[in-house]
Amino acid sequence: MNRKRFLNRITYAGLGLTAIGFSSCRNDVKKEISAKNAKKPFFKLSLAQWSIHNMIAKGEISPYSFAEIAKKWGFEGLEYVNSLYQDIMKSTNKNEELKSFVSKNNALALEHNLNNLLIMIDDEGNLSDSNKSARVLAIENHKPWVEAASKMGCHSIRVNLHGSTNNIDAWKETSKESLTELSDFAMNYKINIIVENHGGVSSNADFLMEVINGVNKENCGTLPDFGNFCISGKWGSSSGECDNEYDKYLGVKKLMPKAFAVSAKSYDFDDEGYEKI
Repeated sequence: MNRKRFLNRITYAGLGLTAIGFSSCRNDVKKEISAKNAKKPFFKLSLAQWSIHNMIAKGEISPYSFAEIAKKWGFEGLEYVNSLYQDIMKSTNKNEELKSFVSKNNALALEHNLNNLLIMIDDEGNLSDSNKSARVLAIENHKPWVEAASKMGCHSIRVNLHGSTNNIDAWKETSKESLTELSDFAMNYKINIIVENHGGVSSNADFLMEVINGVNKENCGTLPDFGNFCISGKWGSSSGECDNEYDKYLGVKKLMPKAFAVSAKSYDFDDEGYEKI
């Protein structure tokens, strides 16, 4: 399916299908379907801010242009990435800057008639760190983002389970401890704590689901990412060479029962706008 025609049809899912890059159908479904006969999708689409991280990093756009761009591209939901807001991440008074972050983005979402869905949290410490002091600090660093997400009407924050991975059993226990505390805190704000398969041990769907099921909280789940099942990769990306990749189809299947959002990826398109398979 042509990317432009696809984007004209899609809408975002309430507990959503995240589009990092662009979602696209397979090349064997190129036959044009008239709008009159086409069935309305059961899901809608939101845009993950990471899709435009290169543009932000190069200074071509402000992270606060996110809502405007998502609206122009036909999306209806917004999934923020905290690390793209350097005004906050480098601030000596993060709590005050977060108030501005919430106020600005709420106004922009309202202006463009979009829904705030979640915030992806990076660079706030390792929740699975073997060092307890480091782990406690990471938990505390995530809590203000829970509060921010609540004020923005989001349903979740996405977290990572990075940390020492030499001992898998230890990783499971530290992960469960951190997620339990963070989920209990977030429950008061009606926010879900969702974990992405994002490199290392977390890209092993069996281990990750063992952790999630061990936490056993109704607001603790997953964010399956179609492209992040490389266990040996730093961030788990499957876009390049990977010498140890968990089966992505099996991985998504195992993570879906506890999913609050899904991250769909396409990496490249041809000159006619079709995804390269």
